[in-house]
Amino acid sequence: MMLFTKENVRAMKANAKKPEMERKPIVKLFAPWCAATWLVSEYNEDTGEMYGLCDLGHGYPELGYLMRQEIEEITGPFGLRIERDRHWENDGRTLVAYADEAREKGRLEA
Repeated sequence: MMLFTKENVRAMKANAKKPEMERKPIVKLFAPWCAATWLVSEYNEDTGEMYGLCDLGHGYPELGYLMRQEIEEITGPFGLRIERDRHWENDGRTLVAYADEAREKGRLEA
């Protein structure tokens, strides 16, 4: 499965031009074999660098950078890979709002 559609990439590029407090997550990625989840708001096609909310399921969700190549190389049990949640839609909140809630609860609920 493709991590991003062309529409996702366009939206993340537009997000990068907005003030940080206005950026909204565009894509939800997850590991189907564990609790790891990422809400990605920005993506640089030239470098492969992404920015978003990362929750690896250890109780400490955080905002940070990740590399697309590294995410694509992760292989779980039985050859499972990181997937994009095709049914997830942002409920209108900013990435910062998702991060605040996730830190308060100790996990990302998206």
